[in-house]
Amino acid sequence: MLFRFPLIAAIALATTPAFAHITLEQNAAPVGSFYKAVLKVPHGCEQSATVKLRVTIPEGVIGVKPMVKPGWKLEVKRGAYAKSYNYLHGAKFSEGVREVIWSGGNLPDAFYDEFAISAFIAGELTAGETLYFPVTQECEKGVHNWVAVPSADKPGEKLGDPAPGLKLLQKTKGHGE
Repeated sequence: MLFRFPLIAAIALATTPAFAHITLEQNAAPVGSFYKAVLKVPHGCEQSATVKLRVTIPEGVIGVKPMVKPGWKLEVKRGAYAKSYNYLHGAKFSEGVREVIWSGGNLPDAFYDEFAISAFIAGELTAGETLYFPVTQECEKGVHNWVAVPSADKPGEKLGDPAPGLKLLQKTKGHGE
C-alpha cells in the first residue's frame, strides 16, 4: 500500500501530454494590443538537443521583433500580408516578418528554454478566434513539427502535435479611447 501512490503519480506524469508540447506562456491577448509571444521549449527530439527553432507568424500579427538569444543565430523572413493592417499613429503595414528562425544554438533535451517575440495583434482581427504559431523544432537527431491546428468543422478536436495557439480577446481601451 505504501508504494501505490508514487506508482500512480509516476504513471500520471508519464502520460501527461501538456508537458510535451511547445506552448505559449500567455495563450490569450486582446486584439489591437502589443503581445510578447514566449514560446516554451520543454525538451528536444528523441532525447537529442534542439539546434534550430522555426516559427511561422500568423496573419494579423505585425510589428514583429524577435528577441536575440546569446549563442543562437537569429534570422527573419519577410513577406506580404493578405491585406493591410492598421498600426500605431495611422501607419498601415502590408508586409512584415512572416517567419522567425533561431539556429546554431544547443538546448540539451534535459533542459528547458524560452524563445521570445514582441509583436502587435492587429485590431482588424476578430475576438474569440484563435491564431496559431506553427513551430518546427530541429534537433541533432530528428525534427518535430508542432504544426497541427483544429479544422474549422472540428474546433475542439484533440491534436497530437498542436501548434501553439493564441486566443484573441476583446480590444481593451487605451491611448485616449
